Amino acid sequence: MHVIQSEIYDAIVVGSGMSGGWAMKELCEKGLKTLVLERGRPVEHGIDYITEHKNPWELSFRGRVPPAVAEADYPIQQNTYAFSEATRHFFMKDSEHPYVQDEPYTWIQANVVGGRSLMWARQSYRLSPMDFEANLRDGHGVDWPIRYDDLAPWYDYVERTIGVSGQAEGLPQLPDGVFQPPMEMNAVEKAAKRRIEAAFPDRTVTIGRAAVLTRALGSRAACHYCGPCERGCSTGSYYSTQSVALPAARATGNLTLRPFSLVHNLGYDPSSGRATSVGVIDTESLEHLRFRARLIFLCASSMNTARILLMSRCRDFPNGIANSSSALGHYLMDHHYHVGATGMFKGFEDRYWRGNRPNGIYIPRFRNLDNDTARPDFVRGYGFQGSAGRMGWSRGSSMKGFGAELKRSLRRPGLWTMGLGGFGETLPRYDNRCELDDDVTDPWGLPVLRFHVTRDANDLAMRADMMATAAEMLEAAGAVDIQEYDRIEDAPGLGNHEMGAARMGRDPTTSVLDAYNACHDVRNLFVTDGACMTSSACQNPSLTYMALTARACDHAVRALADGKL
Repeated sequence: MHVIQSEIYDAIVVGSGMSGGWAMKELCEKGLKTLVLERGRPVEHGIDYITEHKNPWELSFRGRVPPAVAEADYPIQQNTYAFSEATRHFFMKDSEHPYVQDEPYTWIQANVVGGRSLMWARQSYRLSPMDFEANLRDGHGVDWPIRYDDLAPWYDYVERTIGVSGQAEGLPQLPDGVFQPPMEMNAVEKAAKRRIEAAFPDRTVTIGRAAVLTRALGSRAACHYCGPCERGCSTGSYYSTQSVALPAARATGNLTLRPFSLVHNLGYDPSSGRATSVGVIDTESLEHLRFRARLIFLCASSMNTARILLMSRCRDFPNGIANSSSALGHYLMDHHYHVGATGMFKGFEDRYWRGNRPNGIYIPRFRNLDNDTARPDFVRGYGFQGSAGRMGWSRGSSMKGFGAELKRSLRRPGLWTMGLGGFGETLPRYDNRCELDDDVTDPWGLPVLRFHVTRDANDLAMRADMMATAAEMLEAAGAVDIQEYDRIEDAPGLGNHEMGAARMGRDPTTSVLDAYNACHDVRNLFVTDGACMTSSACQNPSLTYMALTARACDHAVRALADGKL
């Protein structure tokens, strides 16, 4: 039995991460009394970044999570680059949040206020006009209900707010934005840029576009290159919910933030056709609560949002609320990851770098842009992220020798190395899906998700090309001992860019959401996290989530004021 709360909020936001943070900020600043429900524990900016500046020797296990603990509690989470002894307190325990993998999927989840905005890699790229037209052009997936021009002013708004450092390049496949000064490449990266662009005039090597300040913005300081960023940033130099969205929302006096709140279903009124409430389990007291609102924004991350919608079954929607299209849970996408090449550079031994730059280089998409760059074996394209650096003392674990001489040699920096890792677009396919498994439940008695995600021939052909072009560019850059790699055994999902499951579209019979991220079937219910994506493009998607959220909030508040919701 739920305890129904007497207060009716103007809006409820489920989730507090990349999109939830923006929803709370925008709705509160527009005057709505807003309740934010977060299943994780609270994290206060600065105060709770408990390992931010700890040295390796100050960590009990020198940064490693003991294997027995990792395997027992974090068998999935331990696979992401950001997981370590210094960050595991931000992550979900897999032992407490199980799911079923008919075909394997790596589901990375945070368990704190702020979500993965605390741990993201901060790469911030706009989708291009061709990305919003791709489905219509090649017939894979449904047409986006919006175009680049619809989102461009919201990209501007978000970039000005979060602060994005980067270099304008004038490329149609990677639109420029509102940038702070770019970070500097190191000596090998500069040389690689010159050589790669000379050998391949259609390819551009640029510094990454990162939501990390190079100039102070308001009360936030410019980055001082301390790293590693995934532990939290007390100076607010990179964007997170804690550094920007949460203080902005709190300043309005309109915010109520409730952590430890596991959302499991939405209430629906068939007479009005509106979502009316959100059912919550308090994970500390185990009390069942129900909160009411005029607007509901689901920002719980793609699959958690899908799970909530699927669990919200009623007479009008026996397969999940807003699911008359039967598209809910389908068309899951994640970027290709762990494919590329590495190489070593001789020379440059008199060069090094200062600080811990929270960024790398980026090579924008150059495949399937036009007839000259078209490939016969796959559609869409990919980009590369990478960096160069000198080998450190840890190389000693694979070197011959022992004793004082070995130690002396390791005090000197080693050779320069450089890696290029691909991020490739995956196609929206109906068979790639998550669904409820009513026979398997979590510790709170809720049905878990069952995943079916595979790679197709287009994926495999693209990955082969990514590996080959990474190697050829490193060779052109002057690298030696080039090693190609494709960790195809790593399950989809490890790119941390899960998308789909409640896609936008023009037709209510084939999509869940309209052009403003409102459910076709339930007009006051909005989804603005990765679940809304109609295609994946190849760029990191967080900037797009934030822009879509700001746009949806603006529309929702106007519609509410006009009596349309």
